[in-house]
Amino acid sequence: MSIRTLRTLIAIDDNKTFSAAADAVFVTHAAVSQQMRALEENWGVQLFDRSRRTPELTPLGRALVARAREVVRAYDQILPSVLGETGVSGEIALGALPTTLTTLVPSVISMLVGRHPDVHVRLFPGLTTSMVSQLERGALDAALITRPGTLPPGLAFHDIAEEPVQLLASLDTASDDPFELLAEMPFIRFNRDAVVGHMIEAWLQKKGLRVNETMELEDLEAISSMVHANLGVAIVPRRCVQMREPLPLKRLSLGPDAPVRLLGLAHRRDNPRTRIVAELHDLCLRAIRENAGAPGDT
Repeated sequence: MSIRTLRTLIAIDDNKTFSAAADAVFVTHAAVSQQMRALEENWGVQLFDRSRRTPELTPLGRALVARAREVVRAYDQILPSVLGETGVSGEIALGALPTTLTTLVPSVISMLVGRHPDVHVRLFPGLTTSMVSQLERGALDAALITRPGTLPPGLAFHDIAEEPVQLLASLDTASDDPFELLAEMPFIRFNRDAVVGHMIEAWLQKKGLRVNETMELEDLEAISSMVHANLGVAIVPRRCVQMREPLPLKRLSLGPDAPVRLLGLAHRRDNPRTRIVAELHDLCLRAIRENAGAPGDT
């Protein structure tokens, strides 16, 4: 058994197939199969159910993956723990909401690697619910998420910004009344699988607003483009870090009781990489401060 083999086992859990894991750890599919066979023989256990077309981890295999993550994480921290404050290096797995990928996340990663060239960030886009699950099982070191209604007790959440939702409409629309536009225009819905999408739907129901839904998307750039083409109106969060050249759109307030997304950085409380997680949080706040006063976008 080796750290390399444990990394391969973790990659299989993260990527779900041997082929995808092989690409992630830069070996062949045959090498992944060979490593897993050797691991099963060395431990004398069955890690995978091979009766299926795509081998799946057995319950024992999943339990061993969780422990393997702890071992690999501890291994990666051997040198930094000895070097102390000067030893920031290695790999960090960061999850991020799609809405942050073109604004906040690039700024934060750029500042982080500028300070610590030996840090390698692996970025995993996803929705909040999925990333919370990945944080719990140790697949992510930290994640930029919307604070859910209930946060698992093993996770910590550090506030970054409040992002109120707003109505987007084409400049070609005659009205500036958001409620009139919602009643008359086709509605481009924000993905209801996202926490903020669920918040928007709950607000619409509370207000008794009936909308003529035409599409459901989760990418803010795509939603903005549809609105810009006057294909409908949309309710989306106002990002805390703005686009440099936002599309020309109406951005209308929905009033004081409109939903507000609380964006934050989440991580496991027992994550040994607390220093770099804390630095990520600080850099998020810095990126927002430096963006203060920028023109609004989506």
